[in-house]
Amino acid sequence: QVQLVESGGGLVQPGGSLRLSCAASRSISSIAVMGWYRQAPGKQRELVARIGSSGSTTYADSVKGRFTISRDTAKNTVYLQMNSLKPEDTAVYYCNSIHWGGTEYWGQGTQVTVSS
Repeated sequence: QVQLVESGGGLVQPGGSLRLSCAASRSISSIAVMGWYRQAPGKQRELVARIGSSGSTTYADSVKGRFTISRDTAKNTVYLQMNSLKPEDTAVYYCNSIHWGGTEYWGQGTQVTVSS
């Protein structure tokens, strides 16, 4: 099994920035796709950003131009840089990985709160 550990969440004012990290217990080079999802109270979980093994990325329309997903294979870590944060970005953010063959893992989540 693979463990995913998220960190970097916290409280930030509107317009501020945070960087989330997702550290994997195995080399991320063996993972086909890694992504960040979020879930706000009373709402469905939604895809925020995704990065494939080739480095291709996908973003939700609501975060395009503000969020950037990246990876550091040497550290087995995927990042989500969040800039120009808005109150509607408030949610629990989850790291997700899909391995070759379809095996899927989730992190425990990290809280992001955007409020003045």
